[in-house]
Amino acid sequence: MRSVSDQASDQPQLITTDEGRQRVTVAVRDVHITYRTAIDRRANTLRQRLLSMGKDDVAKPMGIREVKARRGVSFEGTQGTVMGIVGPNGAGKSTLMRALAGILPPTSGEIEVNGRVSTLLALGVGFNANLTGRENVMLGGLAAGLTRAQVRERYDEIAAFADLEDGFIEMPMRTYSSGMFGRLAFAVAVQMEPDILLVDEALSAGDARFKHKAFAKMQELMAQARTIFLVSHALGSVVDLCNDAIWLQKGQLLRRGEPKEIVGAYTDSLKVKRDAISMEDV
Repeated sequence: MRSVSDQASDQPQLITTDEGRQRVTVAVRDVHITYRTAIDRRANTLRQRLLSMGKDDVAKPMGIREVKARRGVSFEGTQGTVMGIVGPNGAGKSTLMRALAGILPPTSGEIEVNGRVSTLLALGVGFNANLTGRENVMLGGLAAGLTRAQVRERYDEIAAFADLEDGFIEMPMRTYSSGMFGRLAFAVAVQMEPDILLVDEALSAGDARFKHKAFAKMQELMAQARTIFLVSHALGSVVDLCNDAIWLQKGQLLRRGEPKEIVGAYTDSLKVKRDAISMEDV
């Protein structure tokens, strides 16, 4: 793991304990995650299962494909770390985030998480589109482990941060645009005082004004020694916000290092120029 002195001066600094060691908040140890998926819909029928009985490969029925989404991944995240996670579609970035959130248990290996986790894994995940924005704020707060009184205390701040048009906070979220959905989801996630924040492509929601507000809030969390994991195809955001980065490829951790170094190596592998287009969305 890099020391503070190795980091560029314009990057957020890692927070250390009195003993000079950073507190580990997330530890991933040799994690494997394997899915089984049907190649065609008939594979899961009773008839196909009966036909597969007696075959040599009983453990893997006919028409079933195994997908190794994670292959022996190990790393640690410490207090004050903002870790960017880059890689192509299908590399297993979102799978890893769901595993860190406790939604997806590993097939083998171990994930240790120390602290309150707040997740923003996809647009509106965990929200009920038939409930109003206000009701979903309460739902999100209770899911994060807060009491109703604590959520009420934070409600005005959450509503102000989301900055929805007049009246929309009292309307069902199915009536929201994608930008409004994302803004309220982000506002709920960051106002729950998480020790660990998981963000998966959520910064792509909202207009330029909201993105600046979101960046400022994440920098505030970083200054409070929170641990943040950021999955993004907007590589400029990874370079600007993160002080650590990993590159995932085909379910494996290919490389870890300074965000600028990792982003450079990743874009080189894609054989694309590092220009405004590639740094915004690769």
